[in-house]
Amino acid sequence: MDLSVIIINWNTRELVLQCIDSVYHTTEALAFEVMVVDNASTDGSVEAIERRFPDVKIIANPENLGFARACNRGIEEAGGRYVALLNSDTVLTPSALKTLVDFMDSHPRVAICAPQLLNSDGSLQNSIATLPTLATELLNKSLLRRLFPWKYPGKEHGIDSPMKVESIIGACMIIRKEALCEVGAFDEDYFFFLEETDLCLRMHGKGWQVVFHPQVRVYHLQGASAKKVNTGARVEYWRSRYIFFEKHRSSAELAILKTGLIVRASVDWLFYLVLNMATLFSSTRFRERFKLYSTILVWHLKGCPEGWGLGGRG
Repeated sequence: MDLSVIIINWNTRELVLQCIDSVYHTTEALAFEVMVVDNASTDGSVEAIERRFPDVKIIANPENLGFARACNRGIEEAGGRYVALLNSDTVLTPSALKTLVDFMDSHPRVAICAPQLLNSDGSLQNSIATLPTLATELLNKSLLRRLFPWKYPGKEHGIDSPMKVESIIGACMIIRKEALCEVGAFDEDYFFFLEETDLCLRMHGKGWQVVFHPQVRVYHLQGASAKKVNTGARVEYWRSRYIFFEKHRSSAELAILKTGLIVRASVDWLFYLVLNMATLFSSTRFRERFKLYSTILVWHLKGCPEGWGLGGRG
């Protein structure tokens, strides 16, 4: 079998049906299987998939296991030479997976290959990620991409041919099963966010390559699951950054990161407090931002406990 397509779903019924449909319309000339790993959805996702796509294998988790653990469950049962991991909010364009598989067949040291992600209107999303450093996490990423394009490549730079990168955005990625067997699958300490970045770093450490393929296009309705619980998602992102620095950076860098982020969150909290007072708390957007930074600061004051992020894991 050429390819095992694994789609991770959590309460995105209509999106996951659209994603599966795009898979079946864009996998010509490939021997493939489709699996959906469902993280205990309560919106009827599993039943809808069973009715519309009876050939899809469903792995129904009894609870929300997060992205890394869900991916690993699918990978364990994947029979393909390659694994395609898709967010449920992606829609493939014609020949997308076939082009990526062909590219990896002709480049045997490429472990991970990812396409250009598109917004629903066809505009470009950032599809390349640099490995997290103090600069990327404490400074403005868009500014870094503009000032140092050779170090921080991005959508602004008109990349038109495949290129090796440090990491990719994991909404859609093809992974060589041989590389996974050597390096290992996703680190399950991450619940959501940066698990693909961690994997890319470990792939580099074993001499494998990570490639961005801009000629392949995939629509990404960005963050459909995370947006449903915005505060929990943001806490989870902060938590994932701390985990990455604990694993791959020095203790001094982790301390600087925490201090810098807390200072920045405090400034944002004060800013939105002033805005809310000036508008008598009449703005929904200002109230939500104030609540977000209040939650983040309280989470830090309590010692970053579990139970505050997505899936109740903090």
